[in-house]
Amino acid sequence: MSSEKKETKQVYKTKRVKVLGTILALLMILDWFAPRHHAHFFWDSIPGFSAVFGFIACTILVFFSKGIGHAFLMKREDYYDD
Repeated sequence: MSSEKKETKQVYKTKRVKVLGTILALLMILDWFAPRHHAHFFWDSIPGFSAVFGFIACTILVFFSKGIGHAFLMKREDYYDD
């Protein structure tokens, strides 16, 4: 892949991250104004709880999966050369 294509992909990636981050921030702000009449649990009434909980759970899942992959699935580079 040429360096120009890599730079273009990096620019688009940066723009996507900024746009998605802005959308998420706006949704978090709008969540403060959402009516919460039917909260089943006390955390249902906390603004932004679901977003923060989802982010933390996803982060833990990614790092846990990487740990499992490094511990049990990865092999040495010369594994098939022996």
